[in-house]
Amino acid sequence: MDVNNQIITVTRDCDGVLIPAGEKITVYKGTHVRITQALGGDFTLFVNGNLIKISGKDSDAIGIEPKIDEQTIENDGFIEINEDQIWEKLSNVYDPEIPVNIVDLGLIYDLFIEQFENSAINVHIKMTLTAPGCGMGPMIADDAKNKVLSIPGINDVNVELVWEPQWNKDMMTEEAQLQLGML
Repeated sequence: MDVNNQIITVTRDCDGVLIPAGEKITVYKGTHVRITQALGGDFTLFVNGNLIKISGKDSDAIGIEPKIDEQTIENDGFIEINEDQIWEKLSNVYDPEIPVNIVDLGLIYDLFIEQFENSAINVHIKMTLTAPGCGMGPMIADDAKNKVLSIPGINDVNVELVWEPQWNKDMMTEEAQLQLGML
């Protein structure tokens, strides 16, 4: 069902984040909204002249069935995590104002998997933003953390926002530059 540009009535209160300020708000039941972006399982809504991001876990509030991630990777009780799984999850994280994921934008600078003898797995990510003053930065970092934490067996995720080297458009994949009309 294509719901973009249709007026949708919110069926229950749900949490949201005001774009670009990054302030947490509540979208109340009965509010009329339009979906402007549906990427990475999350939704950007146009509400009373403002943009608001809601998590995919709250998609039922706008009449969309939530997606359930049923990925499990177990081998005799030992969970094996590989870097590709983490990159795949990160490629489902979007700045709600830019229709390109944070991996293709070149925002992920470093990724390190730490596995302990007790099979606990921690992931350390260094990422940046397209602009240091971006109010959505903490929300994007939390989204990255939560998407990686959804991989079975991952115990903890640390997302560190860094500012060096300073991000520039040359860090984007060629595909992302083409999609944004920069080539």
